[in-house]
Amino acid sequence: MIPRYSRQEMSALWSDVARLRRWRDVELTALEGMVEAGLAPREALEDCRARAGDFTAEDAARIEEIERTTKHDVIAFLTFMEERVGPSARWLHLGMTSSDVLDTSLGLTLRDALDLILKGLGRVMAAVEKRAFEHRLTVMMGRSHGIHAEPITFGHKLAIWYDELSRGRARLERARETIAVGKISGAVGTFAHLPPAVEETVCRKLGLHPAPASSQIVQRDRHAEYFGALALLGASVEKFAVEIRHLQRTEVREVEEAFTPGQKGSSAMPHKRNPILSENLSGLARLLRGYAVSALEDVALWHERDISHSSVERVIGPDATIVMDFMLHRFAGLMENLRVYPEQMQKNLELLGGVVNSQRILLELARKGMDRQAAYVIVQRNAMKMYEEGADFRTALLADADLLKVMTPEEIRDCFSTGYHTRHVDDIFRRVFGRTG
Repeated sequence: MIPRYSRQEMSALWSDVARLRRWRDVELTALEGMVEAGLAPREALEDCRARAGDFTAEDAARIEEIERTTKHDVIAFLTFMEERVGPSARWLHLGMTSSDVLDTSLGLTLRDALDLILKGLGRVMAAVEKRAFEHRLTVMMGRSHGIHAEPITFGHKLAIWYDELSRGRARLERARETIAVGKISGAVGTFAHLPPAVEETVCRKLGLHPAPASSQIVQRDRHAEYFGALALLGASVEKFAVEIRHLQRTEVREVEEAFTPGQKGSSAMPHKRNPILSENLSGLARLLRGYAVSALEDVALWHERDISHSSVERVIGPDATIVMDFMLHRFAGLMENLRVYPEQMQKNLELLGGVVNSQRILLELARKGMDRQAAYVIVQRNAMKMYEEGADFRTALLADADLLKVMTPEEIRDCFSTGYHTRHVDDIFRRVFGRTG
C-alpha cells in the first residue's frame, strides 16, 4: 500500500526484514521440535540459534540477489542461512516444504495484523460510544428514502453504529481464531518425513494452532474468511461515512467534519468545506471488497496445491490490513472531532410544518374506532396541503370537518407535543451499551 494510506506500526509487519525474521523463527522453532523428537542434535540447534542473528535491509538485498538465480524465495533464504550459519544449517528445513514456512509465517503476520486492527477498532468504538451518550437526547430528523420520516436522536443513530461495530469486532475475533494456524506437515501434508509432534511444538511456541488437516498448504477458506471480515467492517465504516457525507450537505448541515486552521477545500472556491475524510473512507472500502473477492478466488487450487494464490496474497495481505488499519484510525479521528449542530437539526425538524407527526394522528384515529384506511385518507390529504400549498399541517388538521368529528382540537394539538420519540432511548442504550448514562 502507498505510504499515504499506511501507518508505520502496521506496514512494519509486512517489511522484508519482518518477513525474514518470521521465516527464521519458524525454521528455528521447527528445529527445536525436531530436537525434542530426537530427530536432530541439540548442538545443531544451539549453533543455528547463535549464528542466525537478526536481519537488515542489506541481508534482505543479499537474499533477493540469490533469488534472482534460484527463482525461489525460500531456497534463497535457506541458501543465505547456510552462508551465515555454516554446516549446522543442514538441519534447518529438514523434512519440510516451503509452504510450511510460508503459511505458518503468514498465519503469524495476519494474526498480529488483526491484533492491531482490533486495537484500532477499540478506539473507534470508544469514540462512537462517547458521542452517542453526548447526543443521547439530541433530536434530529429521521429519514427514509432520503425524505423526512419521524424524529430520532443523533445518539440513537450512533448506538446503531456501535451495535454494528460490535458485530464487526466479533467477526474479527472469529477470523483471528481461524487464521492463527500453522502447518509443518511437509509436501502434500502427510507428515511423511516429520511427525505431527514437530508441528505441535512449532505452533505451541509461536502461539498458533496446528491445522487439523492440511495439504501442502493451509486451506484458503481460512484466508477468505479473514479478508471477508475486513471487507464487512470496511463496508460498515463506509456506511457511517456516507451518512456523515449526507448530513454535511449544504442543504442539511447537521454535522460536519472538523475543518482545521490552514485547511483548504478547493483550489478555485475558497468557501468550500468538503467531507473529504468520509469520501476517502468510501473509496478505501471499495478496495477491501475487491481484496475479499480475490481471497475467495484463492480457495480453489489444483489438487494438493498450486501457487496461483501466492501472487494474490503478496498484494492483498499487506494492502488489506494496512488499509483497514488506516481506515479505523481515520474514522476514529473523524468521530472524535465531528462537529454536531443541534440548532440546525431542530430547524430541519420544523422544515415541513409538522407533517412528521402524521402517524400520531393516524394512530389516534384508529384508537378512536375509525377504519385505518379512512383515517389514512384524512391525514394524508392534510399532509399533502403542505407539499402542494405550503399550508401548516396542524392548521390544516384543525380546519378538517371530518377529523373534528372524531378528535377535539386539544387532542389534535397534543399529537404535536415533543418527547414521544425520546422516551425509549434509555431502553435502546441499555441494550447496546449495557448502561444508560
